[in-house]
Amino acid sequence: MKFVVLLYQDEAVWQDATPEEQERYLAEHDAFSARASEHGCTIVGGEALVGVASATTVRRRGEQLDVTEGPFAETTEQLGGFYVVEAPDLDAVTESVRLLPEYTVEIRPVADLG
Repeated sequence: MKFVVLLYQDEAVWQDATPEEQERYLAEHDAFSARASEHGCTIVGGEALVGVASATTVRRRGEQLDVTEGPFAETTEQLGGFYVVEAPDLDAVTESVRLLPEYTVEIRPVADLG
């Protein structure tokens, strides 16, 4: 099965972090990437995202498109990055994300539309 792992955090945590704290975060991502296979997971993609101020929201209503600068929802935690993971089941992904930094993590199965 394929899952997407969405990483949410207040952007200020990263922006206000010392270089040492940022290095620790990156090391935890490296540990996740290196050790996910111990739980039967394979990371097939992932990226960090540019800050929420760069977002563009597009809403389609019939033939009309409403384009707005900024995110759709105003929240204290923003989507900061994601991984796409192949895993035998949800439990394997859940165990693997323990290696990531302190985020709110949303795990969702990828729909098989084929």
